[in-house]
Amino acid sequence: MIANLMAADAGSISIFGIDARQEPIKAKQITAWLPDEPMIYGMLDPLEYLEFVAGLWGVEPRIAERKAEELLRVLDLWEQRRQRCASFSRGMKQKVALAGALIHDPKLLLLDEPLTGLDAAVARQVKTLLMERVRAGATIVLTTHILEVAEKLADRIGIIHRGRLVAEGTLEDLRRLRNQDAASLEDIFLDLTEAERCAA
Repeated sequence: MIANLMAADAGSISIFGIDARQEPIKAKQITAWLPDEPMIYGMLDPLEYLEFVAGLWGVEPRIAERKAEELLRVLDLWEQRRQRCASFSRGMKQKVALAGALIHDPKLLLLDEPLTGLDAAVARQVKTLLMERVRAGATIVLTTHILEVAEKLADRIGIIHRGRLVAEGTLEDLRRLRNQDAASLEDIFLDLTEAERCAA
């Protein structure tokens, strides 16, 4: 609903002061959504794809060209910039899709398992890139099953079990909730979901 892929039937959605239900186009212009399965045009090469996406968002061509090179270099795709995306591995497609999500400098990023298919070196680069976006004022909502990623990257953590939010807060908040001062997020997650199963 935040990405405007589903219509909300009640309530309101505000993204950096923009009413997403009343002004969906304006809200989309400052939002990026990256699904867990990369959706890109296979017959385009990475530069063509980024030029296309930047054009959709109205990014000036000269700026788009500079940003595309910057992103492809950071994501270790510059050497493949003129190869068709159809020939890429899943991890390479994921990197192209991530570059597409970042090309217009969105204020809100909705990322579903963004590190899937990435090798350790590129995953670290992506994490650094995302943290730089946060320091620049962006908000990132990231879903992941890799609890170590959430523990290291997230300022706030929400634990969802069977479609229901069972806990939310900082890591320290969650530790206090379970009276476990030094527990890992994995320990807290297992403890909370086990308690939910027992209560069901």
